[in-house]
Amino acid sequence: MPEFPAFDVMTATCPSRTSLARIANKWTAMVVIALSTGPLRFRDLRTRVDGISAKVLTETLRDLERDGIITRQEYAEVPPRVEYELTALGRTLYGPLQALGLWAEEHFDEVLAARERYDARESS
Repeated sequence: MPEFPAFDVMTATCPSRTSLARIANKWTAMVVIALSTGPLRFRDLRTRVDGISAKVLTETLRDLERDGIITRQEYAEVPPRVEYELTALGRTLYGPLQALGLWAEEHFDEVLAARERYDARESS
């Protein structure tokens, strides 16, 4: 059985950094959270992830498919239909990303107050 090297995202040359960078991306987090309820078509994803451009959504979906986080299913229908869905690996990512999203919602007032204090101090 092959032995894999130990990964350490704190090491500059560690390949796991690319995975961390991908999942730390705000659009990745939002797409994974949106797909947590089940498969969605492109336009439905774009509606759920308010503010994302079609170009950025396309790039994000391609990156997530390449990393094995989502699958892309094409249906031979007229008009053509494509759906995106989390893989088993993608579903393991949902919990941590959901926790980050909830943290951001629950603590936004505190973050906003801290920003205002900082800005007031820096402008003095």
